[in-house]
Amino acid sequence: MKKIIPVILMLFLVNLQAVEFNMDKNSATRVYPSKKETILSYNNILKTVKNSVVNISTQKVVKMGSYYNNPLFNDPFFRQFFEHGIPHAIPQDRIQRALGSGVIVTSDGYIITNNHVIEGADKVFVTLPGDKKEYEAKIIGRDKKADIAVIKIDKKNLNAITFYDSDKVKVGDVVFAIGNPFGVGQTITHGIVSATGRNSMGIEEYEDFIQTDAPINPGNSGGALVNSNGELIGINTAIVTRSGSSAGIGFAIPSNMVAKIAKILIEKGEYKRGFLGVSITNISSDMASFYNNHFGALVTAISPSTPAAKAGLRRGDLIISVNDKKVDGASSLKNIIGTYQPGDTVKIKYIRDKKERTAYVKLASYNDINYIAKGEVEYKGLVVANLNDNMKNILMQENIRGGVVIKKIKQNSNAVLLGIRSGDIIIQVDNREIKTLKDFKEAVKTQGKKRFFIYRNGSIFAVVM
Repeated sequence: MKKIIPVILMLFLVNLQAVEFNMDKNSATRVYPSKKETILSYNNILKTVKNSVVNISTQKVVKMGSYYNNPLFNDPFFRQFFEHGIPHAIPQDRIQRALGSGVIVTSDGYIITNNHVIEGADKVFVTLPGDKKEYEAKIIGRDKKADIAVIKIDKKNLNAITFYDSDKVKVGDVVFAIGNPFGVGQTITHGIVSATGRNSMGIEEYEDFIQTDAPINPGNSGGALVNSNGELIGINTAIVTRSGSSAGIGFAIPSNMVAKIAKILIEKGEYKRGFLGVSITNISSDMASFYNNHFGALVTAISPSTPAAKAGLRRGDLIISVNDKKVDGASSLKNIIGTYQPGDTVKIKYIRDKKERTAYVKLASYNDINYIAKGEVEYKGLVVANLNDNMKNILMQENIRGGVVIKKIKQNSNAVLLGIRSGDIIIQVDNREIKTLKDFKEAVKTQGKKRFFIYRNGSIFAVVM
């Protein structure tokens, strides 16, 4: 062994000597502030734009029950201390408060924030920078699927923020997050754009996030993410964290999506998305060879009588662009179509049999396509109904043989807290597969907690009710 080791080492050294690396022969010059005369600062940019970001507080009245709601009073040991019975408590309401941020977008008082900041609030109040007065705000419109809301206060000559084209944002751009973290007051943090086009995060139904490492904390929701020119590139909405505070992974809704949705909310009070009528999936690099090495959204099913069916699209078509905007996957197509309104006509380019083709499609409203058959059942705040044949055909493409659709959810039900949404499809309860309302009624007729398996947008998750 002693003789072999030196030989191996010599061979290893010989191999190393044969390796060459590209070395920078023209090193960049490092610049230092001369004689401490220069301080790098963005104060001149931020002193104006910070006046476009407001603090938002919400107020909700929570109904409190009597003492009988406390299980302690059902304990026989506890009850023996009350000779004449347990006294009746007078129910008292409790005021629940929450804090967030918002961005002024017009000089006459329109403000954008996150839907989750104001959701369920009885009253919404706005505090302007440098102004101690609280202004009560009116809710103009909300888009739950993208987590955007517009509110308005009665105030003129406000400092409206300037929007930047978020399609031009680049990884590495310097950015600032402005908001009201933890309710401490207006705070500005600094970082860079870490990534763009983040989707499939499971945070919102429509996602195209800008990711940043600028510290974002609870209370920053609805605040501004601005570039080094003080222009809005996104609305801060979520963080990835294990501690509850910033871990350097924050997400903002891009300004282009915000502007389009907010404009419709201000004009119409609600945002309706265009509907194409296809089931789609991503493709692998191997499958891309069948489509001239293009990537896009692969059509796996088309519902009858939908815009896609009328335009002649088929299963197996690969959609590569919409109105000349590149589609690089299923989430990309969903987000792009979601920026158009029912009645809009879009130009769709797709590949079939290795040939590029074009279709002009007039989008419908999702509500115009009936996926719900007659009959419904209410269960623990959920109103569920049968699916019709159109939706069953779509589910069959994903080996799901049926289910019941959630038509409506009562506001104060536990289902809301569990994250269940209208349009979700219950496909299994405990170990029983659900195909129809009859199956559902049989599955839930016994008491006790149950596992619900729910299908949403190509994914399945489970909750306990």
